[in-house]
Amino acid sequence: MPEDITYGSMKDLRPGRFLLIDGVPCRVVEIDVSSPGKHGAAKMRVTAVGIFDGSKKTLLKPSDADIEVPVINKKKAQVVSITENHAQLMDLESYDTYELPVPEDLKDSVKAGSEVEVMESMGKRAISRVMGGG
Repeated sequence: MPEDITYGSMKDLRPGRFLLIDGVPCRVVEIDVSSPGKHGAAKMRVTAVGIFDGSKKTLLKPSDADIEVPVINKKKAQVVSITENHAQLMDLESYDTYELPVPEDLKDSVKAGSEVEVMESMGKRAISRVMGGG
């Protein structure tokens, strides 16, 4: 079992939690539950958005089914510079520098010198929010 994946149950999902759909780490945005029928368990339709690519995905499974949950590490980084729609970041723990695209919804608030939160999972990184500074 890869160390960046754990397992959970469909019935434990809530909006804002994370899960893997088709190998893509996603954040749950909506959950619809159909009542149990004559021949089976309740079904859950989960709508989620990919953390790194923003793609919308749906998953339909019984409420007692197991799901894969990505292990997500959150790190703090400082914005060193910005070029067009990419930010050069410095990890505040290891002082490594790397570049990441700036998400559309954060374009106005990410500035050189500001501190951001970076989510890491399955070898990918994305800026999740602006912490302050700058």
